[in-house]
Amino acid sequence: MRRISIILGAAMSAATVAPVFSADAEHGKALFVACAACHQEKPDALGPSLKGVLGRKSAALDDFRYSNPMKRANLVWDEAALREYIADPQAKVKGNRMPFDGLHDPKDVDDIVEYIKTYK
Repeated sequence: MRRISIILGAAMSAATVAPVFSADAEHGKALFVACAACHQEKPDALGPSLKGVLGRKSAALDDFRYSNPMKRANLVWDEAALREYIADPQAKVKGNRMPFDGLHDPKDVDDIVEYIKTYK
């Protein structure tokens, strides 16, 4: 029993020492510049507006022509879905038209999502 207590105590200590990274909206804003090349608020933009995207269903804007895979995806853009999509768009919605390979650094993904949360 004492051995379990020692192991559990060590694990809990390690968990409290582990670095905690918070998302950085300012860094996300800088990264979003690349996204803004396509995702503008104009109806004739290459990608749909991301303004107010959190909580919105995929393929929901009337002024944008979505791909069939995006229409069928039936997603709600919550933070988790955005993170997965930004990290690997083709894995999240196979066959979508977005010509972007994704961001591979989880910190960058978190930072962009943090910025998108302010982008209303």
